[in-house]
Amino acid sequence: MTRGIFIAGNNSPLLTAIIIEAAKRVDHFAAALIPDGSDRVPAVSSAEMLHWNPGSPIAAKTLTIAAENRLGQINEAILVCAPPASCKERGQLNHSEIEGFVQDQIKGWFLLVKELVAGFRARKAGVLSLVLAHTNTEKDLLAPSGSASFQALAQGLLSLAPSESFQILGFASPETGDDAGFAAFIFKVMEEGNKKNNGRWHKLGKLNFFGR
Repeated sequence: MTRGIFIAGNNSPLLTAIIIEAAKRVDHFAAALIPDGSDRVPAVSSAEMLHWNPGSPIAAKTLTIAAENRLGQINEAILVCAPPASCKERGQLNHSEIEGFVQDQIKGWFLLVKELVAGFRARKAGVLSLVLAHTNTEKDLLAPSGSASFQALAQGLLSLAPSESFQILGFASPETGDDAGFAAFIFKVMEEGNKKNNGRWHKLGKLNFFGR
């Protein structure tokens, strides 16, 4: 059976490392980036890059359908949250910047998760991995809010994991910056298929991260 891997998230070193790691395991997979105004795309030939407008409910459904059309089905979805820093003081942020951030970095995750969960429930199988990247943005106003929202969303999903017919895993990246090692660790945990890993946060060398 073909292993359908779908990766989505912020264009970041961690997401690139995960894409590179996926390319070691399958010949073809799908990925989508949250638009960041640049043309940078991870240069991995086996990754089919799909368009994603995170703030649109229609786009979330269209994205999952597009991924399924290319993969046959989505067996594993890896969502990578690494919100970009605004590098602006609170008073310098304008309304459109705040609204755009909320649409892309908060609302977008809820819409995409809704579609992925519906698909996994319908098939009664699959793995949903929620990956929270470590960022040094303590003085930034927006990025920590995006990370906190994603963490809360992931925690809510993890608490429901025991009652679901598919696996839900949480991952929090280490502060060491070893993106390649962490990417390999994510796939290792997914591929183990250990039921004890379900519904938990995972960090290199640690379990029950964030108190669970």
